[in-house]
Amino acid sequence: QVHLAESGGGLVQPGASLKLSCIRTGSRFVVHSMAWYRQAPGKELELVARIADSGSTTYASSVKGRFTSSRAANILYLQMNNLKPEDTAIYFCHTFGQEWTSTGLSPDAADYWGKGTTVTVSS
Repeated sequence: QVHLAESGGGLVQPGASLKLSCIRTGSRFVVHSMAWYRQAPGKELELVARIADSGSTTYASSVKGRFTSSRAANILYLQMNNLKPEDTAIYFCHTFGQEWTSTGLSPDAADYWGKGTTVTVSS
């Protein structure tokens, strides 16, 4: 099993910064991509940033220039600067890849999600 746990959310004022972390634990895992998604109240799930296995990173246009995602070993980060009220959401960590099992590398890649961390931007 692969587990993802986010941390770092909180209540901040507009213009502040936060850094989210997502730690992957459990089975050995071949990562194809890791990403941050968010879901604001009453809105659909939105991709915020994705890091492909190549290392290339893509961002939602609404966060480009303000958010930076990075990865170190089994930890995914999201540095959020100049936060705005519209960034208020639950932020979820996601990974897509293949798990090493007792019989070897799973032939099929799968999606894994964390439980989310809440970011509230309000004055």
